[in-house]
Amino acid sequence: MVALTSDPIDMGSAQKYLQSDQAGAINFFLGVVRDNTADRAVDRLEYEAYGRMAISEMQKIADQACQRWNILRYVIIHRTGVLRVGETAVLIGVATPHRADSFDACRYIIDTIKQTVPIWKKEVLTDGEVWVNAHP
Repeated sequence: MVALTSDPIDMGSAQKYLQSDQAGAINFFLGVVRDNTADRAVDRLEYEAYGRMAISEMQKIADQACQRWNILRYVIIHRTGVLRVGETAVLIGVATPHRADSFDACRYIIDTIKQTVPIWKKEVLTDGEVWVNAHP
């Protein structure tokens, strides 16, 4: 499952989706809004995405991961819109028969998303704002 949403991410639903009798490992990565960046206080983050292209790119990454590792099920959900400190911006979940594949696949997916998917993040700080992680 691959999705963009402006709604809060429901980890419980993601975990239920990943359940499989063949899975010996379920691994999650949660990207969470923190209260600072480079010693500057963060008020909020604002995410924008080129929807169809972002979904297509995330699906491509998931397909590549499935070719490299024995992935039984996966979940990739990225938030858009305004997020406050403590909210989850991205959830990556991977179910595999063994733990090594789940860790490796999960890391590959999030690292590649940050490099290639057209999702833009603006950090709104208490003393200004800055766009980060811009992709072509």
